[in-house]
Amino acid sequence: MNNKLSKISSLVLISSSVLLFDAYYNPNQAEAAALRPGFTGNTLPRNDDLSTGLVNIGFTANFFGVSRTQVYVNNNGNVTFDQALSTYTPFDLNSTSRQIIAPFFADVDTRNPASSEVTYGQGSVDGRNAFGVNWNGAGVGFFNNRANPLNKFQLVMIDRSDVGAGDFDFEFNYDQILWESGEASGSNERGLGGSSARVGYANGTGAPGTFFELPGSAVNGAFLDNGPADTRLIGNSRNSDLDGRYVFEVRNGQVQPPAPEPEPEPPAPGTGQNTSPIGNSN
Repeated sequence: MNNKLSKISSLVLISSSVLLFDAYYNPNQAEAAALRPGFTGNTLPRNDDLSTGLVNIGFTANFFGVSRTQVYVNNNGNVTFDQALSTYTPFDLNSTSRQIIAPFFADVDTRNPASSEVTYGQGSVDGRNAFGVNWNGAGVGFFNNRANPLNKFQLVMIDRSDVGAGDFDFEFNYDQILWESGEASGSNERGLGGSSARVGYANGTGAPGTFFELPGSAVNGAFLDNGPADTRLIGNSRNSDLDGRYVFEVRNGQVQPPAPEPEPEPPAPGTGQNTSPIGNSN
């Protein structure tokens, strides 16, 4: 018997406990603008837990001191540099030995005809060479052969050799996140609960500064479109003015910290705001 299927019966009680979190959400509220067009030249056929072989990204990316020109595209919401990854329950990116970039590490299952297949390929962004992986189209489903609801997200890697040799950016782009795990990872039939998705990257050494997880990783409900305002993926951003886009700049092999938030402008004189040192009078 499939190992994943054998786990489902033991998770029924856990799955039922999260039914109350399945609040109504209108997917038309999500903004599609964060997803970039293109990167559809290749297709990973319908599957559960499979990967491509090494594929060329079209440029050289210095990822923590190692020059990379190829990645494995893994169905379960990530790409890896060292070897293909079939793991479906997301592990802690802060302590892994894997070399991974993960926009949504969870149990993607595209076998249902209502789910889109994963597409990938080379393209360009603002005239620069780029490589992208799409878990979008109509959206991708989750294990076990589920396609209601669907998620839409994307990884884009962009050559920035105009800044320095090996420099690149990578983006996590989100349009719709309505499920967070597969049934073999403890979810209910709507993909809620269980061992929730993780978002981030790691170079596998465990050295300080070489790994990162986005706040909300592994937290039930955190990344969903109807989740908390400060962690829902379509409602926030990193190094971008566009909600749903998270930009990571890699310079000299190191992922740079996010740009600081701009300081609020002081109020203009005469706007009526109280400036008295003794506060408001009664």
